[in-house]
Amino acid sequence: MNWLPESFYARPALTVARELLGTLLVVEGGGVRRVGRIVETEAYIGEHDLACHAAKGVTQRTEVMFGPPGRAYVYLIYGMHHCFNVVTDAIGVGAAVLVRAVEPVEGLPERERTDGPGRVCKALGVTKAHNRLELFSPALHLLPGAPVPESQVSRGPRIGVDYAGAWAAEPFRLWVRDSPHVSRPPRGARQQP
Repeated sequence: MNWLPESFYARPALTVARELLGTLLVVEGGGVRRVGRIVETEAYIGEHDLACHAAKGVTQRTEVMFGPPGRAYVYLIYGMHHCFNVVTDAIGVGAAVLVRAVEPVEGLPERERTDGPGRVCKALGVTKAHNRLELFSPALHLLPGAPVPESQVSRGPRIGVDYAGAWAAEPFRLWVRDSPHVSRPPRGARQQP
């Protein structure tokens, strides 16, 4: 198979966040194959990053973030929306990249929204059952896609992490500039339905 190998994820979260843009996230189960092209990510770079779940140390919830790389970290927010992350870096670092938006490629219901981490998981069928899965398995994997040129990549602050003080302003959110599927366009830009 052409799945991205474990070595792809065994790099700093900011590097992986950039390299994930354009890759294909594939979820298979129950005879259904769903594919989305990643167009928006957010990097969480370790325990020192106060916006990162790993900042609270190793807990039952965050243990997967501390490695090995190339595993899924799926959690629930507001008691109802799943969020899908890929674990990155070296064992013991506690870093991951949140997939914030995908562009529908295959198997998603027509007009299904994929702009935002909760919508990504809903559209692709990602649940807590995928937490800790290796990202190079038949049920859940990533494939190389068309590379996104640097000229098409935008960077800005992460969303919803105001509690993290100065860390909230770090430009750790990356997105494909002209994609209509990005969860929150820059100020002044209108998002297409």
